[in-house]
Amino acid sequence: MHAVVWIAEGTWEACVDQAAPLLPADADITLLHVAPSDVEDFAARGGARLLGRHPPPPPSASLRAVAEEEAEALLADASSRLARRARMDSRCGSVEREVVAACVGADLLICARGGQLRLGPDSVSKRTRFVVDHAPCAVLLVWAGPPPGTETIPLPPPAPPKRVT
Repeated sequence: MHAVVWIAEGTWEACVDQAAPLLPADADITLLHVAPSDVEDFAARGGARLLGRHPPPPPSASLRAVAEEEAEALLADASSRLARRARMDSRCGSVEREVVAACVGADLLICARGGQLRLGPDSVSKRTRFVVDHAPCAVLLVWAGPPPGTETIPLPPPAPPKRVT
């Protein structure tokens, strides 16, 4: 079995905690972190957007270095918490597309909801929704904390008024 565990800020602990007891001892585990490239792209184009005269400079090496350091630290923490042998995969790009690409050939993706802490469609972030809809493998979607109660289910929209003829 090959499993990918998506390591994202704020939700990775829940993913690792679910993966550890669930996956067989001989599972091939990949801990995946994807740094969004849109921050670097925005920073690189900032001056060009304001003045509109010069081509954008290449992405800042310092921003990339910070992103790489953060990714390494998160993956190291996740590996330590998992307490099992796992491959670490650090990527940069469109987060949702990189996660889907990393799942090619995998049997299972473990990821966490990244939206609002209530039941319903808003409990899944846009990026996570894309991954769930496009992953080429089974997906285990976990809560980042204790699941909210059923009282958090959004109320249905009101019924439209009946026409009287």
